[in-house]
Amino acid sequence: MSRIFKSDPEASELEEMFSNDDKCLHFLAETKWKEGFRCRKCGNTNYCKGKTPYSRRCTKCKTEESATSGTIFHNCKFPLHKAFFIAWNVCRGREEISTYEFARKLSLRQMTCWNFKNKIRQALNEMDSLSEKERESIIKMLS
Repeated sequence: MSRIFKSDPEASELEEMFSNDDKCLHFLAETKWKEGFRCRKCGNTNYCKGKTPYSRRCTKCKTEESATSGTIFHNCKFPLHKAFFIAWNVCRGREEISTYEFARKLSLRQMTCWNFKNKIRQALNEMDSLSEKERESIIKMLS
C-alpha cells in the first residue's frame, strides 16, 4: 500500500488497490496506526481487536476506535471505496471532474458526491491552520 504515496498510480492500479471496503479499511488502519495505537480518551497504548473490522479497543478504558474515526471517511453513508475514488481525484488536483461525473461513474446521487467533495475541500482548507511541518508531511503523502 505504500506505493500509493511513492508514485502516481494509474486508474486501473488504484481501482485494484481500493476495489472494496475491506482494502480501504486496511489502508486506513495501516496509515492511522503506523506509529502505534494510542487511546484518544485515556492515552493507553495497549489494545485488543474491536467489534468491527480494523477497529481497536483500549484495554484500559474499553473505548473502541474505528479506522475511519477522526478522518473524512467517518460516518460515510456510501461505500468506502467510492469515497476513496472521490477523495483521490480531488486531492490529486483533478477537481475538473464534476460531481455529475462522479455520480454517473459511481452510481451515487449527485448531491451525495457534491457533499463529500465539499467535505474534502473543507478539510484541505483547514490545512492552512496546520504547522508548516504538518502541512509538508500531508502534501508529501499526497504527491
